[in-house]
Amino acid sequence: MKIQEDSPGITDVPLFEAAGAACDIRDTSDKRRDVALIYCKMPCSAAGVFTCNDLKAAPVLLSQQRLKQFDAFHGVIINSGNANACTGQQGLQDAHTMADLAAQHLGVAPESLFVASTGRIGRVLPMERLQEGIAQVCQNKSSLAAQGSEAAEAILTSDTQSKTATVTFDWKGKTLTVAGMAKGAGMIEPNMATMLAFLASDVQIEHQLLQSILTQAVDHTFNRITVDGDMSTNDTVLFLANGDSGIHVVTEEIGLLTLFSRAVHSLCDLLAEKIIYDGERRTKVVELSILGAPSEEAAARVARCIGNSLLVKTSWYGNDPNWGRLAHAAGYARVGLKEDRLDITYNDTPVIQSGQPLNENEPQWRKIVSQTRFTITLNLNLGNSTYRILSTDLSEGYVDFNKSE
Repeated sequence: MKIQEDSPGITDVPLFEAAGAACDIRDTSDKRRDVALIYCKMPCSAAGVFTCNDLKAAPVLLSQQRLKQFDAFHGVIINSGNANACTGQQGLQDAHTMADLAAQHLGVAPESLFVASTGRIGRVLPMERLQEGIAQVCQNKSSLAAQGSEAAEAILTSDTQSKTATVTFDWKGKTLTVAGMAKGAGMIEPNMATMLAFLASDVQIEHQLLQSILTQAVDHTFNRITVDGDMSTNDTVLFLANGDSGIHVVTEEIGLLTLFSRAVHSLCDLLAEKIIYDGERRTKVVELSILGAPSEEAAARVARCIGNSLLVKTSWYGNDPNWGRLAHAAGYARVGLKEDRLDITYNDTPVIQSGQPLNENEPQWRKIVSQTRFTITLNLNLGNSTYRILSTDLSEGYVDFNKSE
């Protein structure tokens, strides 16, 4: 398996085209790209995972509906700068219009296109300007790497960089490709953040199997990162597979199924790492590993209580190895924690063993917490279940950046 961490993304997959354009959705006249198209002339099977927020944005509702009702898709039309969320019937109408306009230019059925949006919540889309952007991306679409890069740039909001990756593997003399692009930096607590991800492959695969593989990959990657504990109205992960390779992924072909599943997981993991490393004004990435929990659900609760604690995150920012904050956050997860069983380790340095602090190791704790990435492991010694998430610290920069957003 070959991994390319900074690739053109979608356009690495045979027959997939992409484009990005600027139409000033933000009304700032800064010429920033804010419309993207992903397109394949060959009909694709598809799968999707979406936000669990009760207030789902109009494009999420539309894409969910199309995924349930149809089985052949040609692409996605995407805008940044405006989430088209909490916009009522006008928002739903505008989401449909986005697909209709793109479909007219591409010569495909409107229902064969998904729609995705990201940006500020509660504002109606500037459809007149967006219409011009959609026409431009449909005209400029190509399989060139430059267009893949422009599409990846066009979906960004508070991100500081594009997020793309490609994974390839060989099967019976053919090289198969899985590639994608994502965005996300703030509002990151996916339960399936403002995060979007678009993946593609040249394998042939039915919707149900692709959905199962994608759901599992998302659960172990995008759903295991947190920047600020906020789940967006717009979270969307879409996967398109065009079958151009002629290689059919089926459950009976265990070797191929395993390779493809690993490739999808690797791609999602790479993109999730890129999101966490681009967390808004973060200075540290912290891997939280929970061991010895009575259930995976319990382990997840402990991990998220710690990873989303403002007291914990600010102590990380201050290079303070305050394990007491870790312990209290683990305790309010209410999973039956026993003080005399709790072990905490920073990287390979023990902090607590059986509930007893090892204060002689404090100089090492401080050195570890001053690093830009480190691991904290909690062994609850209550069972055999585990859970892992990536979190970040919380800086003054995050507050300054978001106080007017």
